[in-house]
Amino acid sequence: MDRSQKLLNYFLSHRKVTNELISKIDENNYDYKPTETSMPAGKLVTHMLTSFYMFTKTVKVGNASVFGEKFDDLPHNLSEAAAAYTEKSIDLISSLTNEELNRSIDMTQIFGIELTGSELLQIAMDHEIHHKGNLFVYVREMGHTDLPMFVSRG
Repeated sequence: MDRSQKLLNYFLSHRKVTNELISKIDENNYDYKPTETSMPAGKLVTHMLTSFYMFTKTVKVGNASVFGEKFDDLPHNLSEAAAAYTEKSIDLISSLTNEELNRSIDMTQIFGIELTGSELLQIAMDHEIHHKGNLFVYVREMGHTDLPMFVSRG
C-alpha cells in the first residue's frame, strides 16, 4: 500500500465519524454553541471541512497561497457540505505523490516554520481530530446519545 493510500485510510477512519456527527445536527441547531465563547455548530463544521481541504491543497500545490480562499461553493446543508468536501479531500489525498509529501513548504506566515507535505497533513489530521472532539460535545448537548466510536475501521 502506498503512502497516499495509507493517508487516505487514516483520514477516512476519522472523517467517517465526523460526517456521522455532522448528520446529527439539525438545521435549527446550526447556530448552537455550548458556551458563549464557542463557535456555532455550523461555523465549526465548515471550519473543519474547509481547513482540512486547504491543508491538503497546500500540500498538492506546494505553497500556502490557498489559505484565505473563499468557499462560496459550500452547500448550506452541513451534511451536503461534508459529503462534498470529503470527496474533494479524497481526490486530493489520492493524487498526492511521494515528491509532494516530502517537499518542504514555506508555512512561516501561518505556523512560523517550514513543513514537509507529510508534516502538514499530520497537522491537518490533528486539527480534524481536535475539532471532532468538540463535535462530540455539541451533539451530546443537542440531546443525542447514540454516538459513534471515536474512529471507524469499517
